[in-house]
Amino acid sequence: METRASFIATMRETQHLSPEKGQSPANGNREQFDSDEGSSIEDTDFNWDEFLEETGASAAPHTSFKHVEISLQSSFQPGMKLEVANKSNPDTYWVATIITTCGQLLLLRYCGYGDDRRADFWCDVMTADLHPVGWCTQNNKVLMPPDAIKEKYMDWTEFLIRDLTGARTAPANLLEGPLRGKNPVDLITVDSLIELQDSQNPFQYWIVSVVENVGGRLRLRYVGLEETESYDQWLFYLDCRLRPVGWCQENKYRMDPPADIYSLKTISEWKCALEKSLNDAANFPLPMEVFKDHADLRNHFFTVGMKLEAVDIREPFHICPASVTKVFNNHYLQVTIDDLRPEPSKISMLCHADSLGILPVQWCLKNGVNLTPPKGYSGQDFDWADYQKQCGAEAAPHLCFRNTSFSRGFTKNMKLEAVNPRNPAEICVASITSVKGRLMWLHLEGLQMPSPEYIVDVESMDIFPVGWCEANAYNLTPPHKAVLRRKRRIAVVQPEKQLPSTVPVEKIPHDLCPVPQPDTTGTSNGRYCCPQLYINHRCFSGPYLNKGRIAELPQSVGPGKCVLVLKEVLSMVINAAYKPGSVLRELQLVEDPQWNFQEETLKAKYRGKTYRATVKIVRTSDQVADFCRRVCAKLECCPNLFSPVLVAEVCPENCSIHTKTKYTYYYGKRKRIIKPPIGENNSMKSGHVKPARRRKRRKSIFVQKKRRSSAVDLNAAGSAEESEDDEPDVIEDETGSEETSSELRDDQTDTSSAEVPSTRPRRAVTLRSSTESDRPPPMERARRSRRPQPHSYSEAEKCTQVKEEIKQEEEEKLILDSNPLEWTVTDVVRFIKLTDCAPLAKIFQEQDIDGQALLLLTLPTVQECMELKLGPAIKLCHQIERVKVAFYAQYAN
Repeated sequence: METRASFIATMRETQHLSPEKGQSPANGNREQFDSDEGSSIEDTDFNWDEFLEETGASAAPHTSFKHVEISLQSSFQPGMKLEVANKSNPDTYWVATIITTCGQLLLLRYCGYGDDRRADFWCDVMTADLHPVGWCTQNNKVLMPPDAIKEKYMDWTEFLIRDLTGARTAPANLLEGPLRGKNPVDLITVDSLIELQDSQNPFQYWIVSVVENVGGRLRLRYVGLEETESYDQWLFYLDCRLRPVGWCQENKYRMDPPADIYSLKTISEWKCALEKSLNDAANFPLPMEVFKDHADLRNHFFTVGMKLEAVDIREPFHICPASVTKVFNNHYLQVTIDDLRPEPSKISMLCHADSLGILPVQWCLKNGVNLTPPKGYSGQDFDWADYQKQCGAEAAPHLCFRNTSFSRGFTKNMKLEAVNPRNPAEICVASITSVKGRLMWLHLEGLQMPSPEYIVDVESMDIFPVGWCEANAYNLTPPHKAVLRRKRRIAVVQPEKQLPSTVPVEKIPHDLCPVPQPDTTGTSNGRYCCPQLYINHRCFSGPYLNKGRIAELPQSVGPGKCVLVLKEVLSMVINAAYKPGSVLRELQLVEDPQWNFQEETLKAKYRGKTYRATVKIVRTSDQVADFCRRVCAKLECCPNLFSPVLVAEVCPENCSIHTKTKYTYYYGKRKRIIKPPIGENNSMKSGHVKPARRRKRRKSIFVQKKRRSSAVDLNAAGSAEESEDDEPDVIEDETGSEETSSELRDDQTDTSSAEVPSTRPRRAVTLRSSTESDRPPPMERARRSRRPQPHSYSEAEKCTQVKEEIKQEEEEKLILDSNPLEWTVTDVVRFIKLTDCAPLAKIFQEQDIDGQALLLLTLPTVQECMELKLGPAIKLCHQIERVKVAFYAQYAN
């Protein structure tokens, strides 16, 4: 009989470097692995969390990347006014103010509520009934304040006139039509046309086409050169060199291709390409909202001949003396790196007052940085005073430069993602080796050829926060050290392989399938917007999930992008499992050829080991309900455990009337009877499955061991946590027969039966075990154990321990004096000070976290927003979970 075995693939370092990442564990040497979670291979996939943990480094804060923060902002701004349907009376409308934004979600407050935020509500731009101010008047709709504040003012017309005077209104094109709900980055699509300023002449432009948009970082191609990518450029959409089509003509500048490509085409070919692109731009203009965040250039105070220090743009590893060689106008000038050789190589750059990489004279000396002398300089040690006398030039005054000491929160040893200056298409893992003023020295990891540390300004648009590439589905060059480091055994969950059967069964494809392209439209299309998904805590949790942990999950997730919402829900489900790896394996098998899916990697941790699996997640809202039901069926829980339907008191599936055994039979055995489990003989007669011989042998072994020790009886009826610890060696026979497998699950997950109160998720079974210890254990439980358990406690000691655990739980149980939803910031701070997390109370005060915000906090949020390490974050989340559990028990109903 075959069983689902677990293996570790011990692969050599040379195998790590081979291009075949997905090598099967069957290749090479193997050894037994004492876990039930499939096989494991060495982790060659780069993971930021693990890399930061290994190196002991921290990620540069997201707020340090100004351009990324701007790119994530919605086109809607706090304070904007719009008209929205009344929730109590949808046929009437009222003016609301945008309080804050989150992607395509807006937090609104009806005008008239003032500073009272109790009636604030979220709505989705794509689905809500939102309109620009004045829409009701134009369409003869009723404008009426909500019932709750109807009596607040006598003359609402006068109030509206006063409230709307001087206020910003939401643009009509962002509330209606094809641009609805899109942020500026989403508005830039492939083939969009933009004018690009020449790199040397500020009065010369040429049109470029967008070939790729990666989170606002644009790959641009000159029109007329569509057949070659040799001259492509990468620029962030906020770069001041980018202008809307028509801007050049409006300012009477020249429209000519750059000098380095001019000779590639004839004049007539360039003219035809220009005419075509102007026609296309007129027919499909890029919305002006794209350029709303472009900074205005300030006037400079440079004159020709002034000396300064500048980062060499061709080799950004050096800071060199430079001179102002041309002043174009009040905004632009030309800076040239000094070269004293008879035949100098002129390295010039177009600059403005706020250009990055230009510094005042003596900056290097004051900051302890090496200044590279000009090529051809005859002296041994470079000295600015002697050099200025030699050249007869003055230094540019400090007022010409922007703040040169502004570091934006970057510090040494922080990690980030940065563009390789020698290959702009490549983004690498980078480490900050030094920060001087507003300049940073970066070491790029994983380059094929070693490169010196390169210099970048803290406001450069070629640096990105940790995780930016992953969030935008762009390839990140990982460090070599992540592969060559100490071998880490990371278990990769393998799907169950079905044996050939005479009974026709639904085949599950395990071959490699092409990964669908990620949705580049973001959340701009309502088709990809997932509705709110509810975690219905009262529904049956099945054999895999811990009902206590399910009770601690939030009541709902979303709305938002389908893949993101479903991935969050699945991650919660995995973390709520008794054995996360088992759930991860089951999720791998959930698929449908009709689905429009995207493959996502999910992760589970269990007993210090990390397990990964690729799971197919639907991308469109019309398939969400079916996907949820399929997942629930796979996990043998109530189909409404998590779904778009909110279950109030009684579940439509009547799941509460089933005991665990009956429910598992209903969803498990009865439906699986036509499908032979792994390791079972293919002969099936009348749907009856013969019990496997192995099962009987295991039972007799247990009987012999039972004679030797009476303590096994108590342990067999112990809590789910205790029985879970005994399981690793039993698991290799887990699928020996269908009956045995189900019985194992029944016993293992007794804590989630319908009779156990959700407010006491774990201890309830432990209490029951102490009262049942005098009786022989049920037959299903007798079948579980295969070897004697270590007896560290006598029966009396074990009962004493149970009582102590019950007492400890009573002490931990939190009774709230008031509803946490109504807590102020002061109330939250007062509560935190009463816990063992008192030193963190100051953070809650500084970040204005009230009761509503407190209940929304999760471990990832706490780690990211409060910048806490894992230990303190877990301790804090434990206290927050106590509040959540108490809230569900006292106020949720």
